[in-house]
Amino acid sequence: MGAFTAMAWNGFREARRNRVTVLVAAFALVLLFATTLVTEVTVSTFDRVVTDFGLGVMSLLLVFLSIFLSSGLLSREIERRTIFLMVSKPMSRSRFLLARLAGNMLTLGVLLVAMTLLFWMQLVLHRSPITQPQLAALWGLYLELFVLTSVGFLMSTFASQLVSALVSTGLYFAGHLCGDIYNLGVKSKVELVQWVSKAVYYALPNLERLNFRPRATYALPVTAAELGSATLYALGWGALFCVLATLVFERRDFR
Repeated sequence: MGAFTAMAWNGFREARRNRVTVLVAAFALVLLFATTLVTEVTVSTFDRVVTDFGLGVMSLLLVFLSIFLSSGLLSREIERRTIFLMVSKPMSRSRFLLARLAGNMLTLGVLLVAMTLLFWMQLVLHRSPITQPQLAALWGLYLELFVLTSVGFLMSTFASQLVSALVSTGLYFAGHLCGDIYNLGVKSKVELVQWVSKAVYYALPNLERLNFRPRATYALPVTAAELGSATLYALGWGALFCVLATLVFERRDFR
């Protein structure tokens, strides 16, 4: 466990030193502060606008940061030839991969907390309430980041950074649209279209199940059962991608 923790912490420190991470964090601060300017023209709906804008900015930046960090994991290790040192140590490949995943999630978690504190500071300064749906939306975002990071790690075990990033980005959009794809397929009179739409719906993680931002915008409460169901759903998909990544990584020849 000591080696696993050290590897995860090392991954966190590497991501922290990454200029893109610093840039995204700084950009997030600027955009979140810009919320005040946006809401100057929407005083009557301030709470909804600041919530929707703040959570939307956090989601957009952290999602694409998670894709960038996870998709380039192994390619950076191979380029620096540190992967050969890692796989030759007593630590198994699966533990190495999971430790890197933990390091990425720690990085994303720290950034999410920092952005959340800034977001809450804005709410307090403008005397807007901090609501339970906002907390649910933040937790749902972290679960979504876990699923996308797992996808990026799976792709990075056998594909280049560019391909991994493209597939992860495609899955992000498809995951949010698969419900609409399913509904369109059901309404279609073509049997092939119905079959394909259902296959897409069940083959991809439905990321809208983790999206509580619309509920947070209108202060609609999220029940504990919904949060529990979303958590199990995300953990299930994340675990599946991690198992597949481990199986591929264990069999990869780096010679």
